[in-house]
Amino acid sequence: MKKNKQFGLIGKDIEYSFSRKYFSNKFSSSNKFSGYDYKNYDIQSLDQIKTLFKNNFDGLNVTIPYKEKIIKYLDGLTIEAKEIGAVNTICFENGKKIGYNTDLFGFSESLKINNINNIDNVLILGTGGAAKMIKFFCKKNKISFNIVSRQKSHNYLSYADINCNSFSNNSLIVNCSPVGTYPNINQCPKIPYECLNKENILFDLVYNPSETLFMKKGNEIGCKTLNGLDMLRFQAEMSWKLWTNSTK
Repeated sequence: MKKNKQFGLIGKDIEYSFSRKYFSNKFSSSNKFSGYDYKNYDIQSLDQIKTLFKNNFDGLNVTIPYKEKIIKYLDGLTIEAKEIGAVNTICFENGKKIGYNTDLFGFSESLKINNINNIDNVLILGTGGAAKMIKFFCKKNKISFNIVSRQKSHNYLSYADINCNSFSNNSLIVNCSPVGTYPNINQCPKIPYECLNKENILFDLVYNPSETLFMKKGNEIGCKTLNGLDMLRFQAEMSWKLWTNSTK
């Protein structure tokens, strides 16, 4: 008799998550996934995580706002996840909870399939787990970058610091914040859009709506734009690969 398999997503306000739909569709597409289930675990605080971990999981994803905070509840991290400082995938290996970051793979593959290369610099909007992953990507590929926060510090620019010089040459502007996500579709990061030029690329990690206001403003100028859907697909499949290769 086949053993039931239990997977899920930990996050906050995740009722309409990509992951649950993606894996539910995957499991319903083939009889070989009979007994496989993927659920959302929408928790208000990570204080609930110890109780949650008592379930017999085969794999978990982690999303906003817990990608960084979850780390202290795990037994180990991969080298990449440790250097990035954020986890979006948990494997259960020989009784231990190991944190991985598959967002990096998803982001890199998204750039490849959209023929985005020869990036001169990256402007990272936001400071959370996704932003840390982009920072790691830039360092790994020796690309200059700046991180933009709502408050200026010695590590971050503020939105008020951004000017037309910020978008020179082949600049990639990545929205790592949830600004513009449904239902707040009339919101966008507060950058000087009038300074954009056709060489700029706008990558919004938001995927609902498929064209955010951030992307729409870029499209009006003639910029190349893309949302986070391809990245999500790639990171999900990498999560699946890790889960199916790991052992309890």
